[in-house]
Amino acid sequence: MRKISVVLVAAMLLSAGNVFANDATTVDPSKSLSAQISKMLSDNAFTQNEVELTGQVRFTLNNAHQIVVLSVETENPVLEEFVKQKLNYKEVALEAYKEGKIYTIPVRVVG
Repeated sequence: MRKISVVLVAAMLLSAGNVFANDATTVDPSKSLSAQISKMLSDNAFTQNEVELTGQVRFTLNNAHQIVVLSVETENPVLEEFVKQKLNYKEVALEAYKEGKIYTIPVRVVG
């Protein structure tokens, strides 16, 4: 009985060591990408008539770390053109990403 408890404690210590050995400082690339896109879209000149514009942006990243906008789903053509102009072929800083993966993010621009 004593050997079983010793083996159980040893197993728990080994598994706890594996949990703490994981790198907890890795940054989720999609969150970093979302923050960079938010910064790119923050400089806008929308008027008070365009109080809150929303849409969905589908894009991918090419091998040069550039955003390639595939589509902007919105009812406002001004917002669509604005997003394409601000994001298309703009370089982003990401260490680990999968080229060709399609991302979809919601966009909300407040005037």
